[in-house]
Amino acid sequence: MSSPPPLRARGLLATAAAALLLLAACQSGPSAADAGGTTAVDDGTTITMWTRSPTATFSQTLVDAYNASHRNKVELTVFPADSFQQKVGTAAGAKQLPDVLAADVVYAPNYAAKGVYLDLTARVDTLDFKGRLAPAHVEAATHQGKVYAVPHDIDLSAVFYNKVLFKRAGLDPENPPATLDGLYEAAKKVDALGDVDGYFYGGACPGCMLFTTWPMIWAAGGTVLDEQGTAATLDGAAAADVYGTMRRMYAEGIVPASAKNESGPTWTQLFAEGKIGIQPMGATALQGMREGPELQIGVAPIPGPKGGRSSFVGGDVLGISANSTKAAAAWDFISWTLSEQAQVEVLAKNKNITVRSDLADNTYAKQDNRLRVFNLLAGEGRTPISVNFGKTFNDTNGPWTAAVTDALFGSQDVGATLKQHNGTITESLAGR
Repeated sequence: MSSPPPLRARGLLATAAAALLLLAACQSGPSAADAGGTTAVDDGTTITMWTRSPTATFSQTLVDAYNASHRNKVELTVFPADSFQQKVGTAAGAKQLPDVLAADVVYAPNYAAKGVYLDLTARVDTLDFKGRLAPAHVEAATHQGKVYAVPHDIDLSAVFYNKVLFKRAGLDPENPPATLDGLYEAAKKVDALGDVDGYFYGGACPGCMLFTTWPMIWAAGGTVLDEQGTAATLDGAAAADVYGTMRRMYAEGIVPASAKNESGPTWTQLFAEGKIGIQPMGATALQGMREGPELQIGVAPIPGPKGGRSSFVGGDVLGISANSTKAAAAWDFISWTLSEQAQVEVLAKNKNITVRSDLADNTYAKQDNRLRVFNLLAGEGRTPISVNFGKTFNDTNGPWTAAVTDALFGSQDVGATLKQHNGTITESLAGR
């Protein structure tokens, strides 16, 4: 996931059903346009690129830097996040995709399987740092042993906490709790201050909830999907523990009542205003929040109920479309975005996460420990892989939305609720 709005992972909320149907009409494999080649050409070619609105600023920054230093030129087109999947599906069916396509990583398995992207395996093999690329993104973009896209923009989930409120509540601002149970206790103390709330989540935002709670399950040693991505495993003890804690915080007023109807667009607003003690969210939120007397931001890995740590690695992958006739020029741009110059002096300099683990401890990360935490999680976190992820988990009318709503705000036992919904989620994942 990417992550939920207003972050780059807003694509988690996009309805993908129409796009998935259209993608079924796509070519079953890459076109003959330089298939299997490894050449990168900078000869003044103009190439086209598409991205979705949450990633617009990030992608444009790279495009501007590349255009200023290369003969080739990249023309970037940005589409609204809520219509991007359908746009891609239509263009893929008509073989009218751009040369370079950025896409939410959760859709990478579908795009790879349907032949939207050109096979990049031979090209990626030429990179001496290929083993250092964000593993969750590479895995998501790999189909039948072939790599179809590379990491572009990484967003990942982490615990954000307000050090100002921690101090007021008598908590250590430099040592946040390392368990979910500890986060609950800390949030309770912050909430007791009276003029603020202890914890927040987007209860009506299915993408927000999976982005921030699934890592808690992983950290506890649990799973959410089987290895094939065709069956849900959300009926386990770890999930019941996690959502039981989320429900408890809401019932006790530690989470404000507004969380129940928060669908995503303003889900980080209260934290940014200094009114929330603890809130897991996307790492890219750090760039847009202004710190001051009421808000000093600390970050930490997302823990499980009793310990461990994990993260949902969202963001976007980047690949060459299967219908491109300018693959060599497109690869020149894509490979440059992975270079040390681009990753450090263009991205890390602007508080972005590097997609290369060998550059994680860069000059700019050393200046801000929060970036070091994010870079660490980029190599440890997970990206769920399922061809039918979108319609199952991102669609507000999908089975996951019903499951998480009942788990957080229903009256039935949380464990029983998850068991009841797990079968419906599995049916959707299996395409039934």
